[in-house]
Order: sequence, then structure tokens, then C-alpha cells
Amino acid sequence: MLRTPIFHRPLLRVIDFMRGEAAGGIVLMGAAALALIVANSPLTDAYFHALHVQLLGMSALHWINDGLMAMFFLLVGLEIKREMLVGQLSSWRQRALPGFGALGGMLVPALIFLAFNRGDPTAMRGWAIPTATDIAFSLGVLSLLGRRVPVSIKVFLTALAIIDDLGAVLIIALFYTSELSWAWLAAGAGILLILIALNRVGVRHLGAYLVAGVLLWYAMLHSGVHATLAGVVLALVVPAGGGEESQHSPLAVLEHALHRVVPFVIIPLFGFANAGLSFAGMTVADLTQPLTLGVGLGLLFGKLFGVFGFSGVAIAAGLARLPQGASWMQLAGTALICGIGFTMSLFIGLLAFADHSNLESEVKLGILGGSLLAGMAGFIILRLAAPASTAAQR
Repeated sequence: MLRTPIFHRPLLRVIDFMRGEAAGGIVLMGAAALALIVANSPLTDAYFHALHVQLLGMSALHWINDGLMAMFFLLVGLEIKREMLVGQLSSWRQRALPGFGALGGMLVPALIFLAFNRGDPTAMRGWAIPTATDIAFSLGVLSLLGRRVPVSIKVFLTALAIIDDLGAVLIIALFYTSELSWAWLAAGAGILLILIALNRVGVRHLGAYLVAGVLLWYAMLHSGVHATLAGVVLALVVPAGGGEESQHSPLAVLEHALHRVVPFVIIPLFGFANAGLSFAGMTVADLTQPLTLGVGLGLLFGKLFGVFGFSGVAIAAGLARLPQGASWMQLAGTALICGIGFTMSLFIGLLAFADHSNLESEVKLGILGGSLLAGMAGFIILRLAAPASTAAQR
């Protein structure tokens, strides 16, 4: 019997870890924690200085948020397209429960935020910050529970997070655009027409789409529409194939490649660059600022009441069914986990207050606090909850 050499075992453990469902979320948690440690250490000046180092006309932070994050949005777009075509969102019956949950999970947090910040036009620009769910973080927490959570709950959360991402993309496109440059928009439209033509004539060479995608990103960078949305647009025109062919289509190849880079490089780098919050000079009063409370409580209670409430109404009305083998308590715990809004919430916060850097600390405090409490509460409830079959026996 062959034995694995001792020096290969650590490498194999790393590979097994990276293949696990929880890996991306755990790496992101580590990156966020490291950012907080560095921002509150003697390295704080070097940390913030490095983020503003200029490279080819943009700061390092700008390259991360507007450049690398386009790859994150490309992966989001590919996942949405695949799920709509052949996955968990391919029929109206499959979309019903996560669709209602996602709708409530965006509407109620926004209302809670607006209730705390009404009368302040500047702060109200952040209304969409608590509407987002971080798919990597939330699935990471859920995966840590192992078999305590039925597969149907994981499917529900994944589908809800994907719909939530679609909602976030639409919100960014509609509400967080700066002054538009019609010339650059026309250039972007022309590139999009070329991409559509490539798809229509049956071009399957991925390189052609990627080159055109880079040009589209550059046009959108100067258009006033956020450049990262170029990733979503590109995803919509990448050929998906059909049947067995879909497994080797350009969409599948690109999605597989991005799954190696985005969760373990781009998202942790984004988290490290944007989660750094210095607690120097911070007081209890900072925790009670309307902006901080609106974001934090919007994530914590808004997602709970929104996702659980709207899902419950849909189930009671016969429009959807409770996930197979899951209990109501497990659904409530999952709704709480949806309150982990880290990546997309930070991203929207940066867009909302791009010209008001003094408010960014309050936003980050609300996101970190609300996401932490939501994740911990959801984890505890799901760990204690009995599945539907067990509850019925009692």
C-alpha cells in the first residue's frame, strides 16, 4: 500500500480545505480580522498609506474596488446565468421561496435604515447598504454546522443570496451612478453589440470575450456607470451551451477558473483593503449614531423579519413550501445568517459615501457589528434547532 510522503500531507490538507464549502468564508473572515488588527496596530499609517499608492493613474484601493472587483461581479453574473438556465432558479417553483425571502430581505432592512436616518439627505444615500447578503460569509457559517443543517436549507440560502446579488447589481446600476458620459456609454454599447454578435455567430473562443470584456470595463470606467458592472454584462453574453455541452462551455470554463481566484484572492484582498477600521478615539457614542444603527440593525433585524416574514407569508399562502426536512426554527436561523452583509454592503457603502469619507467609519462599524451579531445568532439558533422530522416526532 502506497503512503503519502510526510512533506506532502500539509499540502494535501490545504487542497482539501480549499475544496470545502466553508473555505471562502473562513479566508474572508481571516482577511477582515487581519485588517482590523493592522488598522489598530503600529502599522496603521503604513496600511492606509499603501492603499493610496498611485499606479497607472489610480490608487491601489481604486484598482481593487473598481478593477479586481469586476472579476467578482463577473463570477456573480455567471452564477446567476447558470442558476437561471439549469440550476436552482431554473423554474418559477424553485424561485418562489428564495425570491420572496430575498425581496423581504432587501425591503425591510432598507426601511429600518431609513427610519433611523430620515431627515438626513446625506445619510439616506446609504439606504441600500443593509440590503445585501454576503454569500461567501453566510455559506461559510452554514457549512460549519455540517449535517445539523439539511441540504435544502443550504440550497435555499444559496438561491436567496444569488437573487440578492442580482438585486444589489440592479441597485448599483440604478442608484449609484455618477454623472454620465454619453460618449463613453456609446463606446460601451458598441462593445456590447460586438459581444452579442460574437455570441450569435457561435464564437466559442473565450479569449475573444475576455478581450472585449476588458475594453468594456475601460469604457464603463469612464462612463459614470460603475466599472464593475462590466463583469455582469460580460457574463450575460458568454456562451453557456446546452445539455452535456454546458459542462465544457465557455461559461463553465470561466466560472471554474474564477472560483479558484475570486474566493481566495480577490474577495479577501477586498476585505483586507476595506475592513480596516481604527478604533482610536472611538467612544460608545459612535455605536449609537443613526448611520451605524441603521446599518447594523438593518442587517440584524431587517434580514430576520424580512427573509423569515416574507418566506412565511409565501408558505402560508401556498405560493411556496418550507425547505424539505427543515423546521421553522431553522428557517429563522438562516434568515439571521442572511444578515451577514460584509462584501456587498461594504461595496455599496463606498459608493454611497464616496464624497463623505468621514461617514465611512460609521458605515464600517455598522456592517461589522451587524454582520457579527447576525452570524453568531444565526449559528446558535441553527445549532440548537431540531430538524422538521425530529420536531414532528416530539
